[in-house]
Amino acid sequence: MNDPIGDMLTRIRNAQMRGKSTVITPASKLRAHVLDVLASEGYIRGYEETTGTNGHPALEISLKYYEGTPVIRELRRVSKPGRRVYSAAIDLPQVRQGLGVSIVSTPKGVMSDAHARAANVGGEVLCTVF
Repeated sequence: MNDPIGDMLTRIRNAQMRGKSTVITPASKLRAHVLDVLASEGYIRGYEETTGTNGHPALEISLKYYEGTPVIRELRRVSKPGRRVYSAAIDLPQVRQGLGVSIVSTPKGVMSDAHARAANVGGEVLCTVF
């Protein structure tokens, strides 16, 4: 798999289109950190570490809905394996005039764009959520 974060985001999008309550994705530390940001911003209910069908560690993500519609309206990968996107703290992109969230991988860890601006650190823009 070339893009594990992109794969996880696609699994979340597909599960929400089908109205699923949970989705399972292979586990990694970076995926868990991205899910921590999504949970702290209120886009998912949370996640649990489980074991997949093949015995490998997996993450079971509990999706969040409001009146039958998914809370996540748009989930887009920004930095891809073929084209990495880096941004300074002052140049971090705002999603929908601040209504959405950019998830940034910084030297101080994976965090939302607002926390990165407050900590005055830039980094790789992983994805945007609205």
